[in-house]
Amino acid sequence: QVQLVESGGGLVRPGESLRLSCTASGIRFSLYALVWYRQSPGKQRQLVAAITSGGNTDYADSVRGRFTISRDNAKNTVYLQMDSLKPEDTAVYTCNAFLGLGSKTTEYWGQGTQVTVSS
Repeated sequence: QVQLVESGGGLVRPGESLRLSCTASGIRFSLYALVWYRQSPGKQRQLVAAITSGGNTDYADSVRGRFTISRDNAKNTVYLQMDSLKPEDTAVYTCNAFLGLGSKTTEYWGQGTQVTVSS
Protein backbone atom coordinates (compact mmCIF):
# COMPACT_ATOMS: atom_id res chain seq x y z
CA GLN A 1 0.00 0.00 0.00
CA VAL A 2 1.36 3.36 -1.03
CA GLN A 3 1.23 6.23 1.43
CA LEU A 4 2.46 9.79 1.34
CA VAL A 5 2.21 11.52 4.68
CA GLU A 6 2.82 15.26 5.06
CA SER A 7 3.73 17.00 8.28
CA GLY A 8 5.04 20.33 9.48
CA GLY A 9 2.16 22.64 8.73
CA GLY A 10 0.87 25.15 11.21
CA LEU A 11 0.17 28.77 12.03
CA VAL A 12 3.00 31.27 11.70
CA ARG A 13 3.38 35.02 11.45
CA PRO A 14 4.48 36.85 8.30
CA GLY A 15 8.22 36.64 7.83
CA GLU A 16 8.58 33.39 9.75
CA SER A 17 9.58 29.98 8.43
CA LEU A 18 8.18 26.47 8.26
CA ARG A 19 9.54 23.21 6.94
CA LEU A 20 7.12 20.71 5.48
CA SER A 21 7.97 17.03 5.16
CA CYS A 22 6.39 14.31 3.07
CA THR A 23 7.39 10.73 3.77
CA ALA A 24 6.51 8.00 1.33
CA SER A 25 6.13 4.28 1.74
CA GLY A 26 5.35 1.52 -0.71
CA ILE A 27 7.17 3.01 -3.70
CA ARG A 28 10.70 3.09 -5.07
CA PHE A 29 11.03 6.64 -3.88
CA SER A 30 14.27 7.46 -5.67
CA LEU A 31 12.67 6.93 -9.07
CA TYR A 32 9.90 9.45 -8.57
CA ALA A 33 9.73 13.14 -9.24
CA LEU A 34 8.25 14.92 -6.24
CA VAL A 35 6.05 17.95 -6.33
CA TRP A 36 4.53 20.23 -3.72
CA TYR A 37 1.18 21.77 -4.62
CA ARG A 38 -0.98 24.17 -2.71
CA GLN A 39 -4.60 25.20 -2.82
CA SER A 40 -6.49 27.87 -0.95
CA PRO A 41 -10.27 28.29 -0.84
CA GLY A 42 -11.71 29.51 -4.11
CA LYS A 43 -8.45 29.15 -5.98
CA GLN A 44 -7.05 26.56 -8.33
CA ARG A 45 -4.38 24.18 -7.18
CA GLN A 46 -0.96 25.63 -7.84
CA LEU A 47 2.37 23.88 -8.37
CA VAL A 48 4.75 25.30 -5.80
CA ALA A 49 7.99 23.39 -6.24
CA ALA A 50 9.24 20.24 -7.92
CA ILE A 51 12.32 18.07 -7.77
CA THR A 52 13.23 15.37 -10.24
CA SER A 53 14.73 11.99 -9.46
CA GLY A 54 18.05 13.49 -10.48
CA GLY A 55 17.71 16.43 -8.13
CA ASN A 56 16.79 19.18 -10.57
CA THR A 57 14.40 21.71 -9.07
CA ASP A 58 11.85 24.22 -10.24
CA TYR A 59 9.66 26.74 -8.48
CA ALA A 60 6.61 28.86 -9.00
CA ASP A 61 7.60 32.48 -9.53
CA SER A 62 5.70 33.49 -6.42
CA VAL A 63 7.93 31.41 -4.14
CA ARG A 64 11.25 31.42 -5.97
CA GLY A 65 13.99 32.64 -3.67
CA ARG A 66 11.90 32.01 -0.54
CA PHE A 67 11.12 28.29 -0.74
CA THR A 68 13.53 25.39 -1.17
CA ILE A 69 12.60 21.85 -2.12
CA SER A 70 14.92 18.98 -1.30
CA ARG A 71 14.79 15.22 -1.02
CA ASP A 72 16.44 12.53 1.08
CA ASN A 73 16.10 9.24 -0.73
CA ALA A 74 17.51 7.33 2.23
CA LYS A 75 14.57 8.56 4.31
CA ASN A 76 11.99 8.44 1.51
CA THR A 77 11.23 12.05 2.34
CA VAL A 78 10.82 15.29 0.43
CA TYR A 79 11.03 18.63 2.20
CA LEU A 80 9.78 22.11 1.51
CA GLN A 81 11.64 24.80 3.43
CA MET A 82 9.50 27.92 3.43
CA ASP A 83 11.12 31.18 4.50
CA SER A 84 9.85 34.74 4.59
CA LEU A 85 6.30 33.50 4.60
CA LYS A 86 3.53 35.83 3.48
CA PRO A 87 -0.22 35.76 4.15
CA GLU A 88 -0.77 34.80 0.52
CA ASP A 89 1.15 31.57 1.17
CA THR A 90 -1.77 30.38 3.30
CA ALA A 91 -3.09 27.16 1.77
CA VAL A 92 -3.30 23.40 2.09
CA TYR A 93 0.01 22.01 0.89
CA THR A 94 0.00 18.56 -0.68
CA CYS A 95 2.85 16.42 -1.94
CA ASN A 96 2.73 14.39 -5.11
CA ALA A 97 4.99 11.59 -6.32
CA PHE A 98 5.09 11.24 -10.09
CA LEU A 99 6.70 8.64 -12.33
CA GLY A 100 6.51 8.70 -16.10
CA LEU A 101 7.68 5.67 -18.07
CA GLY A 102 7.03 5.98 -21.76
CA SER A 103 3.30 6.48 -22.17
CA LYS A 104 2.49 5.28 -18.67
CA THR A 105 2.32 7.63 -15.70
CA THR A 106 1.92 6.74 -12.07
CA GLU A 107 1.27 9.24 -9.33
CA TYR A 108 0.32 9.31 -5.71
CA TRP A 109 -0.95 12.06 -3.44
CA GLY A 110 -0.69 12.87 0.21
CA GLN A 111 -3.59 14.10 2.31
CA GLY A 112 -2.31 17.66 2.68
CA THR A 113 -1.21 19.85 5.54
CA GLN A 114 -2.55 23.30 6.39
CA VAL A 115 -0.23 26.29 6.40
CA THR A 116 -1.63 29.54 7.76
CA VAL A 117 0.33 32.77 7.72
CA SER A 118 -1.32 35.46 9.77
CA SER A 119 -0.42 38.19 12.20
